[in-house]
Amino acid sequence: MPPAYACTGITLKAEDGAMVYGRTMQWGKFDLESRILILPREHQFVTELSRDENVHLPGIRWTGKYGIVGIDAVNRPIPLDGMNEKGLVAGVFDHPDFAEYVDYDSTMAEKSMAPTDVVQYLLSTCATVDDVREAIDQILVVNVVEPVIGKTALYHLMVSDPSGEQIVIEWSQGKPKIFDAELGIITNSPTYDWHITNLRNYVNISPVAYPDRNIGSINFSPLGVGSGMIGLPGDFTPPSRFIRAFAFSQTARATTDGPETMYELFRILDNFNVPLGPPEESEDEYIDTSGMRSATVWTTAYDLTNKVIYYHTQHNRQVRKIDVGSLDFETIRDMQASPLDIVKEQNIEDRTPGKLKVSS
Repeated sequence: MPPAYACTGITLKAEDGAMVYGRTMQWGKFDLESRILILPREHQFVTELSRDENVHLPGIRWTGKYGIVGIDAVNRPIPLDGMNEKGLVAGVFDHPDFAEYVDYDSTMAEKSMAPTDVVQYLLSTCATVDDVREAIDQILVVNVVEPVIGKTALYHLMVSDPSGEQIVIEWSQGKPKIFDAELGIITNSPTYDWHITNLRNYVNISPVAYPDRNIGSINFSPLGVGSGMIGLPGDFTPPSRFIRAFAFSQTARATTDGPETMYELFRILDNFNVPLGPPEESEDEYIDTSGMRSATVWTTAYDLTNKVIYYHTQHNRQVRKIDVGSLDFETIRDMQASPLDIVKEQNIEDRTPGKLKVSS
C-alpha cells in the first residue's frame, strides 16, 4: 500500500459543544517540507494551470474575503489543509482511481483551477459549509500534471464549520458530488458512499464485551477485554481505516472542552500512524525519503469552536498551537510562511535529578 494514500480524518465533540476535527497527513514518497501559511484578507489569487514555465494556461482569478491559516507543501504557498477566520476548515485527502476532473478548456479559463487550488478558494471565499455548497458549483477543477509526482493530484475534500455541519466533496466525470458527513470521518478511496455502505458489515462491533456462554457444563468467557471489537479490521487500507475511525470515534471518552478533546483526538489518531517503508521496495522515481522519520508527516487537530489549530509532526511530537481567533486580520497585509518545525528534533524533558530542563 503506498503510504501516500493513507490519510485519516476524525471528528469529536466536547460536552460544552466544542467541535474538534483532526487528521493525519500521510505522505511516504518524499518530505513535504510543509509550512504554516497565513494568507490575509483581500489576497489576490492567480492560478496558473501549467507547471511548464514555457506554457501559459491561465485559470481563475479572485480576491479573498477571509484570512486563512493553513499548511502547505513543497514550498508552494497554497494551503492543502487549513482554517479561515470564521472557523471553516477544509483539507484534501488522496482519492486515487476515483477522482475525475475535466481537461483544460481555454474558453472556460475564468472558472478553472487545479485540484490543489480548491482548499484556498473555499477558505478565502466561504464562511460556512452552506457557502461551500454554492461555491463549489461555480468552479471547474481541471487536470494539471504536478511535476513533483508526475501526474494530476487526485483528491476529495472534507469541509467542516463551527455549527457542526460537515461535508465530503468528490469529483466524478468532472462534476462535484457532495455527501453529508454526519459521522465526521474520512479516509481515501473508494467513494464516500461506498464506505458508508460498508459500515453495514460491522454492525456487530461494540465497546461492550461479549457475555459468557454456558455450553453443557462448561462456561466459556471471553479471553481478556475487547471481545466486542472482534472483527475490527487492523490493516491500513482506506476501507479498514474508515471502520476503525468510526469505531474509535464512537467509543471515545467523554471530554469537557476543546483542549481536552484535542488530547483525545490525538490519542485516537495515533492508531493511524503509518511507518515509513523501505524506499528500495518501490521503483517510483519520485520517491526520496531521506531525512524523513515517518510516513505520517504531520497530524492536526482543529478546534472549530474556539478557532485554534493544534499540530505535531514526524520530527517532534510536542503539540504546538496557532490561535487563529486571536489573529487580527485587519492588520495582516502580507502572506506569511514559517516551517512547521523550527528544529527537526524531538523536544525531550530531562528528568534526571538536578538536570530538569527541556532540550531540543
